[in-house]
Amino acid sequence: MSRYRTGVSSSYGDDARDSMPAPKERSGLVLLYAPNFEQLSPAYVFVSPELTIGRDASNLICVPEQAVSRQHARIYSRVDPATSREAWILQDLGSRNGTMVDGGYVGELELEPNHELRVGDAIFKFVDAGVEKCVAYRIDGRVAGDRKAKLFTDLVGGAQIDHIAADIERIAPKELSAVILGETGTGKEVIARGIHRLSGRKGSLQAINCAAIPHNLLESELFGYRRGAFSGADRDKPGLIKLADQGTLFLDEIGDMPLDAQAKLLRVLQSREVFPLGATTPERVDIRIVCATHRDLYQYVKEGKFRGDLLARLNEHVVRLPPLRERKEDILLLARSFGERYGRPNIQFTFSFIVALLHYDWPFNVRELESCIKRGVALTEGEQLDTVHLPDAISEHMKGYGERPRVSLPSNLPASPISPGAEYVPVDAAGRSSFMPSSIPPGSGRRGAPTEEELRGLLERHRGNIAAVGRELGKERMQVHRWLKRYNIDLSHYR
Repeated sequence: MSRYRTGVSSSYGDDARDSMPAPKERSGLVLLYAPNFEQLSPAYVFVSPELTIGRDASNLICVPEQAVSRQHARIYSRVDPATSREAWILQDLGSRNGTMVDGGYVGELELEPNHELRVGDAIFKFVDAGVEKCVAYRIDGRVAGDRKAKLFTDLVGGAQIDHIAADIERIAPKELSAVILGETGTGKEVIARGIHRLSGRKGSLQAINCAAIPHNLLESELFGYRRGAFSGADRDKPGLIKLADQGTLFLDEIGDMPLDAQAKLLRVLQSREVFPLGATTPERVDIRIVCATHRDLYQYVKEGKFRGDLLARLNEHVVRLPPLRERKEDILLLARSFGERYGRPNIQFTFSFIVALLHYDWPFNVRELESCIKRGVALTEGEQLDTVHLPDAISEHMKGYGERPRVSLPSNLPASPISPGAEYVPVDAAGRSSFMPSSIPPGSGRRGAPTEEELRGLLERHRGNIAAVGRELGKERMQVHRWLKRYNIDLSHYR
């Protein structure tokens, strides 16, 4: 039975509580992986301004393994008096094996959303708000209680995915157009098919990728044409809109639809009629539109690249799919499900293999993870996947794991037991954490967060290449993505 040392209940409110004020969303740690994960809570809520992590049962976060010191690390809050912003600070307590964040040893630093902490062989991520939603969801897919989604089970994952799936179940039977937002490979088409399946509509689902078809052919694909409408039109062809009559039309990457096609699509939505090319009379259609994009459509409207009136018609409900780097607690469950999908339901993963999966940022999201597992099970006849089965991109990314220095507490926060501005690295030849100041000359170490203007300038220079920006800043891709989210920067504008 799991040990829940969270200070909060793992159950959630029901309809009777809907009228109550929403409780404050709390910060905390979400478990990503541990060999003995059954003995740990799926999430730990910060219910007091200070807590400790260690092997001893007196710690709020107890990690019962020999690689962890009795009192290994401390997390405490500080409030910036100038801005009243609360920050959570991680401090190693002179532990035998050190404390790691994002693959590097730390002495003390301010935690940022999705920072990955490793204590012994237990790996967590920091969540700045809403961690209580994760308390019931174990990394192997088991849930304390019932899942919120009962019918839509196509998406694999924990708390975040369950809430999205429940939202899909709620809106699928409604006559609402939907916009699915998410990066490439996050599962937007899976969502669209789920909406159609649960809608109860009699017609079929018709899908088209607006970015994959040349603009001069997109209209004929959507609206169809009559014989003789243009050279080579030797017969009538119904468009996808007509084929989706009484069903659902899925427009993938709608942000790439040309403006003239947008105008005609808007007319279809307003009149519920479609004019095939070369036709003299309209045809009645009953369709539901579901579209998807990784673009910022509101920014596109401002730039004149997308019609605002069409966006108003389509944007009746929004579904946001998080990238895989923001839901790494699902990686073990996803890896197991892909092993089963490709004929190896009992495949196991070594600890080093899982560490590599968690440390990688997955720029192509779930689709890339699927390819990784598919490749691994094809290359081995054994019972487990190890680091030799990793793709080159992940192996290359892991080369510096555990060797990189980390920047300590930012200098604009109050003084701490460890001097702000210094860098700390493990120097003990035995691999133990002594956290002596590094020999890196002043000014040559890793810099702090860039300003929004600096980050935009780097993105412009490197044409949106996150890896190149990270190399110039001396930061991991994950950290650059955090800054993009902080400044609300749409990466697609620079690519």
